[in-house]
Amino acid sequence: MKINVLVAEIGSTTTVVNAFDNIMSPCPEFIGQGQAPTTVLNGDVTEGLKGAVENLKKNIGITKLEWDEFLATSSAARGLRMTVHGLVYYMTVRAAKEAALGAGAIIKHVTAGKLRRTDLKRLEDIRPNIILVAGGVDYGERDTALHNFEMIASMGLGIPVIYAGNIENQEEVGLIAEETGTRLYIVENVYPKVDILNVEPARKVIQEVFEEHIIHAPGMSTVRDMVNGSIIPTPGAVMEAAKLFKESLGDLVVFDVGGATTDVHSVTEGSEEISLVLISPEPAAKRTVEGDLGVYVNVAHIVERIGLENLKKEFPDAEVLIENIKSIPETDKEKVFVERLTREAVLTSLERHAGKLRFLYGPSGKKTIAEGKDLTNVKYIIGTGGALTRLPGPIGILKSIGLQSKGTELYPGKDAKVLIDSQYIMASLGVLSKRFPDAALKLMMKSLGVR
Repeated sequence: MKINVLVAEIGSTTTVVNAFDNIMSPCPEFIGQGQAPTTVLNGDVTEGLKGAVENLKKNIGITKLEWDEFLATSSAARGLRMTVHGLVYYMTVRAAKEAALGAGAIIKHVTAGKLRRTDLKRLEDIRPNIILVAGGVDYGERDTALHNFEMIASMGLGIPVIYAGNIENQEEVGLIAEETGTRLYIVENVYPKVDILNVEPARKVIQEVFEEHIIHAPGMSTVRDMVNGSIIPTPGAVMEAAKLFKESLGDLVVFDVGGATTDVHSVTEGSEEISLVLISPEPAAKRTVEGDLGVYVNVAHIVERIGLENLKKEFPDAEVLIENIKSIPETDKEKVFVERLTREAVLTSLERHAGKLRFLYGPSGKKTIAEGKDLTNVKYIIGTGGALTRLPGPIGILKSIGLQSKGTELYPGKDAKVLIDSQYIMASLGVLSKRFPDAALKLMMKSLGVR
């Protein structure tokens, strides 16, 4: 059997392969899915890829499989690890963070202002995949970004550096990079004017740099033996899919609940009413990562949020269930228990992702301001990830979102429609969309049950 495209999701523990055919036709098809343990720790990720392909062949009942293209997303080899360095924390630093998170990065260190010796020591210890330097609006403050770039370049880390700061520094940054042998990528300023975010150019380059250098990561050196197309970070792929679907569906928010983290991706400009009182800009496409909200690896953190005694009121044997938690729940009781954990992860991540209204009181009376991401215009709430696609009650969990606002939270309303990525292919379609956007959109509509 020959098909058009295979897309692999190379995770830290599991590799999933999705098969797609008739990509150029009006009716592209999702053929099936296979999975196997990721073999990154064995020094050769292709062994896990081959195992997932063998499992796929077994699942669709064939013995031979060929393909035209093999694409991939990856969060293996510890994912895309970045450090971000800017001028003012709530301005250029925040803009740079938004660019990195939207591209699918795990941010390991953030600094504002001039780097100190302790910051440089942390850089040596972290050894990120990419370093992002920003700072200064265009034609504004120059010294901080130049100082930081020169300090980083002088360390000789051999790590690619993206410069996304004051445009006036670009020529000098280029000279420093040339003198020090630093691999430099220059993009548009992420914060060109006060209260203006410009994160998309940096996001695009971050993903390109990741793809260029991922094959040098431990265990990934042989990935090109099988993958002949794009490789992008898995969270970045979900964001790519979310941005594509927003164009067709309308404003949306995606919850991706996994064993280690819960990611929230929103694509919405918000309401005109809230924008008038918003005190700092937000990107149209925003991602937050909650590293303490995983329903397997980080189950202890979720239990702590709920409270063990409260949990025992619902599950008298909660301690036994916690002690024997599985990455994939098997019994009905285990599934109901993980659903309870998933609900807590979803609502907590919503609270952290969304903005709020605040009231200030002064001589002229009460003034209303808004802080953070406005989700009030969201029309669709989408669930993906293992917990929200493989458990029996995800719709109820996501529908509860519309009932959470007490008046000051900028949450989606109760009329927002809930959709589930039933085939668990959203990340794969994100990378597919870079080559075949029309096919990716049609395939996602099928998985979401949208006609």
